[in-house]
Amino acid sequence: MDEYSRFVDWDKMDVSAQSQDTKELTCTDLHELKQLARQGYWAKNHSLRAKVYHKLISNIPCRTVTPDANVYRDIVVKIIGKRNSSSLPLPEFVDNSLIPTYCLNAEGVGAVRKIILCIANQFPDISFCPALPSVIALLLHYSKDEAECFEQVCRILACNDPSKRLIDQTFLAFESSCMTFGDLVNKYCQAAHKLMVAVSEDVLEVYSDWQRWLFGELPMAYIARIFDVFLVEGYKVLYRVALALLKFFHKVRAGQPMESDSIQQDIRAFVRDIAKSVSPERLLEKAFAIRLFSRKEIQLLQMANEKALQQKGITVKQKSCLLMFQQNVHLAVHAENFKSEIVSVKEMRDIWSWIPERFALCQPLLLFTTLEHGCSLSRFYSHSEGHEPTLLLIKTTAKEV
Repeated sequence: MDEYSRFVDWDKMDVSAQSQDTKELTCTDLHELKQLARQGYWAKNHSLRAKVYHKLISNIPCRTVTPDANVYRDIVVKIIGKRNSSSLPLPEFVDNSLIPTYCLNAEGVGAVRKIILCIANQFPDISFCPALPSVIALLLHYSKDEAECFEQVCRILACNDPSKRLIDQTFLAFESSCMTFGDLVNKYCQAAHKLMVAVSEDVLEVYSDWQRWLFGELPMAYIARIFDVFLVEGYKVLYRVALALLKFFHKVRAGQPMESDSIQQDIRAFVRDIAKSVSPERLLEKAFAIRLFSRKEIQLLQMANEKALQQKGITVKQKSCLLMFQQNVHLAVHAENFKSEIVSVKEMRDIWSWIPERFALCQPLLLFTTLEHGCSLSRFYSHSEGHEPTLLLIKTTAKEV
């Protein structure tokens, strides 16, 4: 259809949604760009979207030495040679089975693997980046060749603006993002959170999938619309859309029976088939309808969660169990170690799901109980002094908890 069609299988694309009207994008005002992105101004013109992506990505502030298209042309032959890229093992920070095809043709699918391997060569500091295959597959739609796509992805990875968070590249960043998403769900999607708590022993295990919903399960038309806004507004857009997905899932599935061992698969299936119930426009509309949601709030939560993980020594994922989106940090209360005369293990797990994720990293330690320590207030203070945060459970003489 145009110069950006090399890797696209148009038989799988919804061509009817494409407009042949020639449009240009001349505005540079951030507020106006936000409005155009949210409205899908360039969404229905393949060539225009490609030009907009190039413009937005070229404006990303990057490290002084950032690999470009020429670097790709120099190294791809050395790394791939004459071998078929499908026979080469991918780096451990991605999972081969979850590379989305996004209506790419055979050349495009092979190009995704080649670009991943070249990025691994140029970015040895990347230790965990599960969103990378999806980003590459998407950007190939709007690239003239592999080298151009490689350069655009490198600019996203090499962004050095501390106020412009883009893609998680370490396990610490990824894990704290999952915890931050859990905090946001608890605050802004309380009905959905209540459902997750009811059907799952460890809600963070469910929320650890949030990036996979976006970069892996969502259909091409949806992730492209999200990426339009993401390139303009940054990381907070991803949280908003993931929250909207959870809200829609709760609306569709509330009242239906669900099992704890299948809840993650249920959400993934819902996201894959989202076109049956929600349009891309409706999804974005829902995402931006969530009020009292600021970039500052996200940054503070992210920093607090990263600090909590570092204090616990959870900064890397063991290579022996490196599976994309597999969770190894559990925030549930261990039943075998918990005893209480006031609440059951199930009730304690419910309470645990209400507290901020960074505090839920710790297993509860009993500091004071009237059964053992009596009813002295001064003794209560002496036992709890120096411990924070603390949780106080009270059972009245009327058996109310």
